[in-house]
Amino acid sequence: MRPEPENRIDPKAITAWRINGGLSSLFYWLVPIVYGGTAWDGEWAFWPVYPLAGIAVVYTLLQFTIIPVILWRRWRYQIDENEIDLKHGFFIIRRTLIPVKRVQHVDTSQGPVYRNLKLAKVTIFTAGSTHEIPALSDETADEVRNLISKFAREAQENV
Repeated sequence: MRPEPENRIDPKAITAWRINGGLSSLFYWLVPIVYGGTAWDGEWAFWPVYPLAGIAVVYTLLQFTIIPVILWRRWRYQIDENEIDLKHGFFIIRRTLIPVKRVQHVDTSQGPVYRNLKLAKVTIFTAGSTHEIPALSDETADEVRNLISKFAREAQENV
C-alpha cells in the first residue's frame, strides 16, 4: 500500500470550518423557530419544538467541536511531478490520485471567511472532474497552484 500523503492543510481550517458550520446550522435553528411560532398560536401541537431544537443543538455542537477537527486531521495532500495525491473524509476516507498530465488548469479562490483568515482553496480541473485542496495559507496556495501548473506544463511537453 502507498504511504500516506505528507502535507497537511492549514490549522486555521478548523476555525474556518467552525464558522461555516455555525452559519449552516442557522438553517437548522429556523425549523424549530418557525414551527414554534406557528404552534404558539395554538393551531399545532407545541411539543415537536423540543426535539427539533434538540437536533439543532446537537448539529451546532458537532459543527463547532468534533467535525472540523476530524476533517482537518484526515486532510492530507502530496504533489510530485507525476501525480497529485489527496486523502480526506469523515466516515468514508477518500484517496484520490490525479495524474498531472490530465490537469487542464488550476485555480485558487477565497470566500469571505477564508479571506479574513488569509486562507485559500486550490481547485484542480481535469477533463472529467474537479478536485479541491481546501484551506491552505495564501502563500502555500500560490506555491501549490504554481507547482501543479509547472508539472502539468512539463507533462504536456513530454507527451
